[in-house]
Amino acid sequence: MTHRNTTFKLLFTLLFTLLGARALADEAPVEVYWEDLVPEGFNELAPPAVQHNGEMSQLQPDAPVVATYDGKRVKIPGFVVPLEGTAELTTEFLLVPYFGACIHVPPPPSNQIVYVKFEEGVRIDNIYDAIWVTGELSTDGWKGDIASVGYRLKGELVEAF
Repeated sequence: MTHRNTTFKLLFTLLFTLLGARALADEAPVEVYWEDLVPEGFNELAPPAVQHNGEMSQLQPDAPVVATYDGKRVKIPGFVVPLEGTAELTTEFLLVPYFGACIHVPPPPSNQIVYVKFEEGVRIDNIYDAIWVTGELSTDGWKGDIASVGYRLKGELVEAF
């Protein structure tokens, strides 16, 4: 092999290595925390009220959202409120900032709930444990029997928090 071919192969390998590293860096999800999903100046009412008939109601079902992360690949920590799936795989759930939200206590404002959907389903080992969820975030809301939701996430990955 000539010196020229060796140099070309070395440069070619270096270029692909750099491009590959750049692509991985571009694909890394942005870590988003719950306070990031609340617009500046939005005043959250606290604590949520329980109606006199014993039903829990969401005080702010139409809370404003932050458009910054719309269409972005993000990673958000939280707790699971299962909606659809089997005993082994969960296909749809609400991601909430604290355990018991939407179940034991009234739902938080809609901008503090993320509707997550996994097309193939994902294993959730313990709904009592906090997790990280990675996927593409959208500001398209969602409404269910439990709560109104400000964000949707197309799920890719679940990891322990």
